[in-house]
Amino acid sequence: MINPFKNKRGLGRGLSSLIGDNNINKDTNKVSISSIVPNKFQPRKKFDNLDLEELANSIKERGIIQPIIVRASKEENEKYEIVAGERRWQAAQRAGLHEVPVIITDIDNLKSLEFAIVENVQRKDLNIIEEANGYKKLIDEFNYDQYKVSKFIGKSRSHISNCLRLLSLSEKIQKYIIEGNLSYGHAKVLVGLENADLLAEKVLKKKLSVRQTEKLIRTLKSARNHSSIKRDINIINLENEIAEKIGLKVYLKNKKDNSGTFIIEYKDLDQLQRITNVIKDNY
Repeated sequence: MINPFKNKRGLGRGLSSLIGDNNINKDTNKVSISSIVPNKFQPRKKFDNLDLEELANSIKERGIIQPIIVRASKEENEKYEIVAGERRWQAAQRAGLHEVPVIITDIDNLKSLEFAIVENVQRKDLNIIEEANGYKKLIDEFNYDQYKVSKFIGKSRSHISNCLRLLSLSEKIQKYIIEGNLSYGHAKVLVGLENADLLAEKVLKKKLSVRQTEKLIRTLKSARNHSSIKRDINIINLENEIAEKIGLKVYLKNKKDNSGTFIIEYKDLDQLQRITNVIKDNY
């Protein structure tokens, strides 16, 4: 039989170390499928229907090869709560099974959450928002910090931090990410922007790549910074004085080395003629 607790590479901790051998009844039992309830700590909320259908067909042909890991439910008598294997349980229902093989373990809520996160991250079953919510639950409810999450899950601290930052995005953008319309790369560059929702709409409408989105944001920031540069009050006063003298709008742009540009705005040929006459008469 396949060992459901076999360590996999790339994780800070193996699944067996999360539960602990002393808490595992290694005998496989068969229990009624109706006596099993979902894991209330399950970070994965979205299950692909096609994927479940394919697994259900496989179960019809070969049965469930890897037992579902469960624990006794603390909320419902004579029920078992899934620790790992909800996808298999859902597919087994579709396949019409009445009983499923289980391994019963005695673990607390923290271990149940840890196990569910590790199992899903190993299989890359979580979208990035579900992953972030799992990490947030560890931090908010079980006193983890980002360093501890990083060490536990076997991913860099920057990855954990970037995941958590996505939760600051609006529900609309998070929904785009969950549904696969926006990628993790798109989401990262939208974090912290006041107009993130409008930019997300533009990205979707124009089907922009991550690189194109980054370029768009840089352009918008550059234009905003340029327009927000504080102008020297002396330059503004000089513009106003000249404008009053000639009756036309003028612009002065003075650089750090005191070179610059002097622009006079005219609205018709008569005003242009007046400007040229003044220049000709005085120079």
